[in-house]
Amino acid sequence: MQTVRQLDALRGAVATWRAAGERVALVPTMGALHDGHMALVEAAKRAAQRVVVSIFVNPKQFGPNEDLAQYPRKELADSRMLAAAGVDLLWLPPVETMYPAGFATNISVGGVSEVLDGAHRPGHFDGVATVVAKLFNQVRPDVALFGEKDWQQLAVIRRLVADLDLDLEIQGVMTQREDDGLALSSRNAYLTPEDRAQAVALPRALGLVERTIAKSGDSEAALAQAREILTAAGFDIDYVTLADAETLGDPIEGRAMRLLAAARIGGTRLIDNIPVTTSEYG
Repeated sequence: MQTVRQLDALRGAVATWRAAGERVALVPTMGALHDGHMALVEAAKRAAQRVVVSIFVNPKQFGPNEDLAQYPRKELADSRMLAAAGVDLLWLPPVETMYPAGFATNISVGGVSEVLDGAHRPGHFDGVATVVAKLFNQVRPDVALFGEKDWQQLAVIRRLVADLDLDLEIQGVMTQREDDGLALSSRNAYLTPEDRAQAVALPRALGLVERTIAKSGDSEAALAQAREILTAAGFDIDYVTLADAETLGDPIEGRAMRLLAAARIGGTRLIDNIPVTTSEYG
């Protein structure tokens, strides 16, 4: 596996693959890799002959009171995992490459980025859209892969690609979970043993809502019950909601729906989501 920190070296490697007629897949990450990231890598290997993984803890997607300084950084362990998984190139850009002196451009995706996490983390998705657009321009992949755990992020990126006529495919990869159902996340490392034991209430509450809606179609009562469960487990809830899977607006009959939640336990913010199918919404 090549490890590259300079843009000209990255572009040189990709150009060599292109000259050989090989497809290139990109897996953007912020490091602290786990089995969820490895599922993205495996999907990337199925989608292309060459796989690039980027690791960049993006300061522009962290708010002033968020965990940029504490975010786990495990470059050596991450590199070993990626090499063992058969990744072709690890892109490790320094901050000054991503945001050189005088950098003044911001990409904002309206609508889908303004609700849910966008409302609770102002500016977050501008930071995501800006860095992802830069990564797409740097790597020029044929396909890029993102986890469905960050469903709103995936929706924002799909909108970005469609609106800017970017010539690449976006693939979502199913959320990877622990045996008890908790979605894998780098931030799970923040959980104390006590908080980790309670954290499983989040996927279980969403599962209860999904089953209730599938059985009765009564989403409001089910969502209220889920909020009660999470509060009793010690969560401070940002949102638990049912939304259109593409726009994240109100549910529309006949369109795919998604249950989404974000809540804090012991100071750690967790997000999760699952699909919903009912006779009412399809």
